[in-house]
Amino acid sequence: MKLLLDTHVLLWWLADGRELTMRARRMIVNPGNEIWVSAASVWEIATKVRIGKLGMALSEVENIESICLEEKFRLLPIQFNHAARAGLLPGEHRDPFDRMLAAQAILNNLTVITKDTELGSLGARVYW
Repeated sequence: MKLLLDTHVLLWWLADGRELTMRARRMIVNPGNEIWVSAASVWEIATKVRIGKLGMALSEVENIESICLEEKFRLLPIQFNHAARAGLLPGEHRDPFDRMLAAQAILNNLTVITKDTELGSLGARVYW
């Protein structure tokens, strides 16, 4: 199964957070699954650190690519077709990060591991 981690799931995974369900943990550690992290999540994390909504160190944000690679996660860049689809997705959901993750999931045949039901309303397959 090809899975895309929502930003909060990535953060909970890296912090070994209790908010992450056992079901989600099993999906992430399953060697038969491909686990993807979007550049949009890194953008969201960096933005939240900058504005003081996330207490992560700047060095952690700057090293998140290598941290993800150490976790054996695959990196998903933002491409033109992702940007176009994110902008054209129907619905009122205004969060640009969620819209990008939904677009990437749809176009790359990924299921998003997320607690956020709004991604499903954008047309992405979700799992929690």
